[in-house]
Amino acid sequence: MALSERPIEGHRIVRKMTEADLTAVSTIEKQSTLFPWTFKHFEDCLKAGHEAWVMCDNEDRILGFTIVQKVVDELHLLNICVQRQYQGQGLGKAMLNHVIHYGRQLGSVLIVLEVRRSNTKAQSLYAQAGFNEMSVRRDYYPAEEDREDAILMGLDLGLLSLFGASS
Repeated sequence: MALSERPIEGHRIVRKMTEADLTAVSTIEKQSTLFPWTFKHFEDCLKAGHEAWVMCDNEDRILGFTIVQKVVDELHLLNICVQRQYQGQGLGKAMLNHVIHYGRQLGSVLIVLEVRRSNTKAQSLYAQAGFNEMSVRRDYYPAEEDREDAILMGLDLGLLSLFGASS
C-alpha cells in the first residue's frame, strides 16, 4: 500500500491532507494550542507542496494531522497535532512514526523540529522516538508574556539504520 494512505493504530488511517480538510485541521489546531497556526498557514503549506497527512477514524473524521517539509536531505517536521480528546492514546506517536517512515523512504538523513521549552509532553514523545536536543532558539515562539525559547531537536536517520531500527 502506498504511503499516501495506510492503516495505522487499529481502524485508523493516515492519508494525504487535501484542501477539503483545512477547516477541520484548522479547528483542531485552534482547540489544541494557545498560539495556533491560521487557516492560511495550512493553505500555504499545501500550495507550497509540503507533505501533509491527516489521521482519520473509520468514518473519515480527522483526529490529528502532521506537516513536513523536505529540504535537501533533511525533513523538517513543521506541525503535528492531535485533537485534545484523543491525546494520550498513542496517536501522536503513530503519526510521528509515519513521518519517520516517510523520511527513511525518501532517503533523508535527518529529521529536525522545534518544540516549545514548556511542551514537555512533546519533548518526551520526541525523545522516546530517538530525537536529541541540538540547540536552543531563544525567544522563538510567542508566549502569553513576551516570548518562549524553542528546543531544536533532531533524529539522525542514518543512526537508526546503523543500529537496525525497524521502519
